[in-house]
Amino acid sequence: MSIRRLIGTATAMALIACALASLTPGIPAMAATLAAAQRTADTAGPDALVLSAAGLLAWAVWAWGALGLALTAAAALPGIVGGAAHGALRVVLPAGARRSAALALGLGLGVAGPLFGTAALAAPSPASAAVPETPPSSVGTAPDWPAAVAMAGAGPAPDWPGAASATDAHVVVRGECLWHIASDRLLAEQGRTPTAGEVAAATRAWWQANADVIGPDPDLLLPGQVLSPPDPS
Repeated sequence: MSIRRLIGTATAMALIACALASLTPGIPAMAATLAAAQRTADTAGPDALVLSAAGLLAWAVWAWGALGLALTAAAALPGIVGGAAHGALRVVLPAGARRSAALALGLGLGVAGPLFGTAALAAPSPASAAVPETPPSSVGTAPDWPAAVAMAGAGPAPDWPGAASATDAHVVVRGECLWHIASDRLLAEQGRTPTAGEVAAATRAWWQANADVIGPDPDLLLPGQVLSPPDPS
């Protein structure tokens, strides 16, 4: 989990709460206004009802967002607490909102270590991040064409991916992050919900295997990027 993003998100939510508190009456006053709607309309006019309804709706949306962010942060914890938070998160937020909350909290690499005393993931060294791609090996026997024809038609070898990489590759869609890609792949391979530690290790492996595509920021994925799965070994 990114401390900087967590602080930034918490600050933004606090500023929104301050803005709501300054622009709307108190929540008990708005609730009382709507409870006596007819009397409020007769004494203060319908504008007071609209203001109270809009204010309560804004506070409800803010509370929903704050709860979703808190559950997203708690879901990164290992053990029963993280599992319970993950289950509650699926009920509170839809899939798209869960991805947005994870990105807002810096959970693209999904590590809660800096906040809770565990070691953070170490950034890969430049030598390991810039591993050159291995060209696909040729399969089959060499054709028995005449040497002259082969020399005349010689050209650069096409850089087509092998059949395995085309099958296992993952195409990024809008709103996805490495944490969810690695988690879904582990769930499909293991047939069970992976632990937070397993997902964190797999997320780092995905980043290292696709550093040339993703770039230096593992939290920034662009729709249409093609990611190759890491080496199972």
